[in-house]
Amino acid sequence: QVQLVESGGGLVQAGGSLRLSCAASGRTFSTYAMGWFRQVPGKEREFVAALYWSGGGARYTDSVKGRFTISRDNAKNTVYLQMNSLKPEDTADYYCAAGTYGLSSYSHQYSYWGQGTQVTVSS
Repeated sequence: QVQLVESGGGLVQAGGSLRLSCAASGRTFSTYAMGWFRQVPGKEREFVAALYWSGGGARYTDSVKGRFTISRDNAKNTVYLQMNSLKPEDTADYYCAAGTYGLSSYSHQYSYWGQGTQVTVSS
């Protein structure tokens, strides 16, 4: 049974940092891309960042470039999203996902999803 479990969300002041974790289990993800998406109630799920589990590339949406970093720890089967210089507009539920369509920004191209973790950035 494939599981993606996010953690690390919370409340932070603008300018602060959070690190989200996504623990993956249930299959081998070496051929997968791992993505982070976020969603605000009433809006569509938005691509944030993605990387190849095997290494060799990462992709970010423009609004987080220079502030967010996606990384992985193969030994722990965990993907991270380090979020620095947080802004109130980063407030959302953040989701981890796994898919085989490369560093896609389209949520429908990801096969597995976590349950989400909430991030709130106060001004």
